[in-house]
Amino acid sequence: MKKLYLSLFTFFLAFYSCDRSPDKALNQSPNIIIIYADDLGYGDLSCYGATGVETPNIDKIAEEGVRFTDAHSTAATCTPSRYSLLTGNYPFRSQAKILPGDAPLFIDPETYTLPDMLKQAGYTTAVIGKWHLGLGTGQVNWNAEVKPGPLELGFDYSFLIPATNDRVPCVFLENHRVVGLSQNDSLFISFTDDPSGGNPFSLPTGLTHPEMLKMPADTQHSGAIINGVSRIGFMKGGRTAEWKDEDFADIFVQKAYSFMESNAENPFFMYFSFSDIHVPRLPHPRFKGESGMGPRGDAIVQMDWVVGKIVEKIHSLKLTNNTLIIFSSDNGPVLNDGYEDGAVELLGTHKPAGDFRGGKYSIFEAGHRMPTISYWPSVIKPGVNNALWSQVDIMASLAALTQTKIPEGQAKDSENMLSVVLGREEEGREYLLTEAFTFSLRWNNYKYIAPQTNNFDWIKERKGIEGGISDQPQLYNLIDDPGEQTNIAETHPDVLMKLEKELKLILD
Repeated sequence: MKKLYLSLFTFFLAFYSCDRSPDKALNQSPNIIIIYADDLGYGDLSCYGATGVETPNIDKIAEEGVRFTDAHSTAATCTPSRYSLLTGNYPFRSQAKILPGDAPLFIDPETYTLPDMLKQAGYTTAVIGKWHLGLGTGQVNWNAEVKPGPLELGFDYSFLIPATNDRVPCVFLENHRVVGLSQNDSLFISFTDDPSGGNPFSLPTGLTHPEMLKMPADTQHSGAIINGVSRIGFMKGGRTAEWKDEDFADIFVQKAYSFMESNAENPFFMYFSFSDIHVPRLPHPRFKGESGMGPRGDAIVQMDWVVGKIVEKIHSLKLTNNTLIIFSSDNGPVLNDGYEDGAVELLGTHKPAGDFRGGKYSIFEAGHRMPTISYWPSVIKPGVNNALWSQVDIMASLAALTQTKIPEGQAKDSENMLSVVLGREEEGREYLLTEAFTFSLRWNNYKYIAPQTNNFDWIKERKGIEGGISDQPQLYNLIDDPGEQTNIAETHPDVLMKLEKELKLILD
């Protein structure tokens, strides 16, 4: 069915190209790069007010592009946000949640995706970095071809961390194959709910051999020890394929370079998905001490360096005026997320969430209001933009840019925000939905948080973050109260009722 979509709409593309152009002078086929950070907070960049770390390369594209103040991910955790980015659908439509390391491919290959759409428009597509959207259809045999995966979702090339850097398997996957795997040392992985419940491979874990660790970890992260770090789950074999966390930045940059060089003559789309600054944080030694905030701050410096190298490469290939870069993050910040690396103790005056409340896992603003920048020197006029919009809108916006029609019934929640992305207007969404164990709905200055009776105290107890979950409805005026301190639900029943009804319509 997806192939049929591609054929039909490629055929009809010419009929839409005349009247869907947002600007007669606008190049409709620029290279497109989405740079997606992991667990980066609104206040973690110096262009957004960071005090404990400097990010000159990202600051530069913010200065020369558009810096957004009210852009959002769809969720406060990674898998749901990534699902929305690539499909144009809200996470609840597929009940998206954080996936385990051995999860099957979460996005149905029949779903029309962002890379599908851009391939239809003539782009070569790639994903480099963290995936965490599942692989295969059942129990994966890591010693054979691992599919379906990104190549079945519209990407021409992929080089991945299969899940996250705190989960096994701790190997790279290039297209359908584990990189560097020896035929004489087969790779096996296993997951249990609790590493203390038993190690099926009888190999060293964080619980049995803490003396081998570079940093202490909680019980959940005390499984297999790879590169001196205990992970979630167990891993046996595949020793020649094991990654070294400290090398991630250099390896991913080189893969990005190769892809851009190979496709410099034709339009390309690159989804560059960071593992930084997700735990475990092990930036390359050359970044040690660069921030004064320990590994978390140094990982931000490393991330900034990578962004600088990508932009530098675009310049050297003379593609600067023909490349749109969108930078953002999947969800809000977290300090101690399973590993003791000094993130809390060395924080100082730095405020990862800026002036907002909450963080990763939280329905409060810090969970989903993201540092977001668009950069395209020949097209975008530098400035700050206050429009309300969401990462789920990127798909419809890029469809408008490339004059590509999205098939009916696909990308249901994506709205065309191209004029906002390009910094040409500040009229964004009327309503914006976000998810984090409950739902919030934004309208104008008001934010409604739906009540939730289930207990999510673990967010505060284990992560040190206010989850924002309550069994009572919450309503905040974000202009008067950006920190969401005063619940005005009782004093504004008309607004509360309006947003309750609107949320019900969206969810139904």
